[in-house]
Amino acid sequence: MAAQSGTGAPTGGEAEGTDEVADLFRTLGRQIKVARERAGLSQKELGERIGYGEETISSVERARRTPQPELLVAVDRLLDCGGLLASAAENVERAKTRRRVRHPEWFRDYARLEAEAVELRYFANQAVPGLFQTQEYARAVFTSRQPFFDEETIEERVVARMARQDLMTRWPTPTVSAVVQESILRQPFGGPAVQRGQLEQLLRIGRLRHIELQVMPTASEDHAGMGGPFTLLTPKGRPQVAYLEVQHFSRVVTDPEEVRVLAAKHGSIRGQALTPRESSRLLEKMLGDL
Repeated sequence: MAAQSGTGAPTGGEAEGTDEVADLFRTLGRQIKVARERAGLSQKELGERIGYGEETISSVERARRTPQPELLVAVDRLLDCGGLLASAAENVERAKTRRRVRHPEWFRDYARLEAEAVELRYFANQAVPGLFQTQEYARAVFTSRQPFFDEETIEERVVARMARQDLMTRWPTPTVSAVVQESILRQPFGGPAVQRGQLEQLLRIGRLRHIELQVMPTASEDHAGMGGPFTLLTPKGRPQVAYLEVQHFSRVVTDPEEVRVLAAKHGSIRGQALTPRESSRLLEKMLGDL
């Protein structure tokens, strides 16, 4: 069994890359913005036409998120950029290999495992899983953290969390199943606008073929997850491990019996939760009630 502990949020870390990489992403973000505004489209309208969320377009334009090659090609075609953006896709791939995200020492083992995961399973009853969070929700998470982070650290942690989400759009994509407690979704964490954006993000995520998103209803009389949140992770070619976190302390579990127990528990939780289709309907209803 291996364990790491620390005093920072486990999905944080500092984004660290070369000036060249940062300049490339800023330049591409400005080019996308100019092309979008020339076409008379809002960020939301552009996102809807190419299959991305408004928050993603905003983050890319502000260089707070990696402009994925697929997005560049889609924008280039839609806005008739003459290959300007599409031709940069190869440069982005090279830049991504140079970019490094420096995590706290106690989180690095898990971060390395996550980067090569072929399967991820979540149970979340405290906050939306980090890989599903919007930028605004992540910022609210780090802002509310105590002891408090300064503003620079908050922005560094937000950027690092968004960078980790590249895992969800790479190819081949990992298989993901997540159960999220209903009470998390009903809490207006960060304010009503942040809550709405997060619910919309979860709806989009739930439509992806490689992700099964379920909600554990508050009214459920059975609940196998009362012991707290956890993550199950299967790296390519390696045994499944588990990840636990409480009060800013983290632990990577490698003992086969402990992992087996958590995997069985996750199966029970999934059986007690709403189905993915029922969960989507609940999310839609919650959005309608806001």
